[in-house]
Amino acid sequence: MDIREMHPADWDSVAQIYAEGIATGYATFEKSIPAYQAWDKAHLPSCRWVAVENDRILGWAALSPVSSRYVYRGVAEVSIYVGTAYTGKGVGTILMHSLIASSENEGYWTLQSGIFPENEGSIALHRKAGFRYIGIRKKIGQLEGIWKDNLLFERRSKIVGA
Repeated sequence: MDIREMHPADWDSVAQIYAEGIATGYATFEKSIPAYQAWDKAHLPSCRWVAVENDRILGWAALSPVSSRYVYRGVAEVSIYVGTAYTGKGVGTILMHSLIASSENEGYWTLQSGIFPENEGSIALHRKAGFRYIGIRKKIGQLEGIWKDNLLFERRSKIVGA
């Protein structure tokens, strides 16, 4: 398995993996795949990775800003999605390590994630990568008319903003 930067030409595969995450009902509040241009605008231009094996994209990772305010310039939100056929094979771990390293190279001191409580795989991945549980946002949003909780996790860099 190789990790490389995500390119616009990867969008079809990235979108398919994103759709698999949406279909679980516990990966995101999103209900449909945005057009690439909308997705691109919502995510940082750096720190975008894909895991590839035999020319097939197994998973992807990207960061989005948490705020446009200058004081939060070093804080970003994590997105990591692994294709359903590739879960449990270390894809998420490799993507997370690449995301952390590149985020620190770009000057990010805090990475955060909001995770549905039932997404046990994502919770385990974040804990393994050094994220700490911050708290719960009870009934923060609705998905298919059901109020959902979101667990907050945070990772502070030991080398940026230390």
